[in-house]
Order: sequence, then structure tokens, then C-alpha cells
Amino acid sequence: AELPPPYTAIASPDASGVPVINCRVCQSLINLDGKLHQHVVKCTVCNEATPIKNPPSGKKYVRCQCNCLLICKDTSRKIGCPRPNCRRIITLGPVMLIPEEQPAQPALPVQADGTRVVCGHCGNTFLWMELRFNTLAKCPHCKKISSVGSALPRRRCCAYITIGMICIFIGVGLTVGTQDFARRFHATYVSWAIAYLLGLICLIRACYWGAIKVSYPEHSFA
Repeated sequence: AELPPPYTAIASPDASGVPVINCRVCQSLINLDGKLHQHVVKCTVCNEATPIKNPPSGKKYVRCQCNCLLICKDTSRKIGCPRPNCRRIITLGPVMLIPEEQPAQPALPVQADGTRVVCGHCGNTFLWMELRFNTLAKCPHCKKISSVGSALPRRRCCAYITIGMICIFIGVGLTVGTQDFARRFHATYVSWAIAYLLGLICLIRACYWGAIKVSYPEHSFA
């Protein structure tokens, strides 16, 4: 994403003598009449904030790639965008020394590695920070769990079916082979029950992984 333009604290009057400044997002003119005591002003066109003064002592401005203006401590190295439709984790570069006559420049935001994923439940897009497929993700919009990519549920479904069938075959073998023994020692029935129960649990888990929703990335990982 394109970095925001550099900030400027110089507000020039328009033809009527009213101080104005260009919005640093959409470049529209912002009327500063009665607002010169503020540190930032809000654009009436794009609703984004633009700084008109240096940040308070110990603070710095950071512009997220979604154009949200953040104010954080000048020692911060990682901050999160609070907007629900963004939620980027921004890694800040080293603090730069800026001449006193210029307001502080924002540290360069670096988007954490990840990709945008389309939720298999609600269809909304969210940022997934893992650098691999075959993982489970929780959508921040609908709060439901889905698999990122179809390889993980397919592999686990096959594994549980295989284990479940093996347990059932073992249970059948025990039932057929130890019937006479079980009539004398009733504890043998417990081994039958355990084999059938393990097989049933594995088959239920296989159904879970076979029915889980799959979320797909908009673009492949680099």
C-alpha cells in the first residue's frame, strides 16, 4: 500500500483569510478556523484525521495503511490498528530525528506477513497472519472457526476414518474370538466396549473434519 504523504504544520489562509490545510488522505481543504488549538483535525470529506501540530511530548503519529491516524508512544515498536475491518499489526521502524520546525514524521508501517482470507461462514474478508495453510482460523466478524485451506480437514478426516475402522475391526475380532472366554470372565466385555467406543469416537471426529467450513485466501502466499 502507498505510504501517506508527509505531514505539514503550515496552514495557509484562503482568499477570505480563513486558515486551511490540505487533508493528507484525500487532499481536500480543511477549514482550521477555531481549531488551531487542536493537534489533529478531521476531514469532512473522507472522515480521516490530519495532524496540524507536532504530537504531544513522548508521542508520535503513525498512519495505518487503511488511512487511520494513530497516536502512540514514541518508544512503541508494535501497535495494532483499532478499526474492526483492518486489525493490522504495524511494526514500527527506528525513531527518526526531525528538525524542530517540522512535525514528527510517522514511522514507516510494515504490514506483518499474512494474507487476506475469505471466511467460509460469513463470506467477509479478514487478515490471517500465519505464513502457512492447513491451520484453523477464527473470523473476527462472525467469531466462527474454519480451516484455512482444505488440506488439513481432508487429511484429518481420512486419518480418523482409518483409525476408527481399525478399532471397529479389532472390536469385531475380539467379539468373535473371545466369546467363550467372555462367558467365564465378564471383564472381557470391557475390552469389546473400549474398542467399539474408540472406533465410534474416531468416526465422529471424522464427520466433524469432513463437515468443517473452509476459508480460502484471496491470493497465494509468497
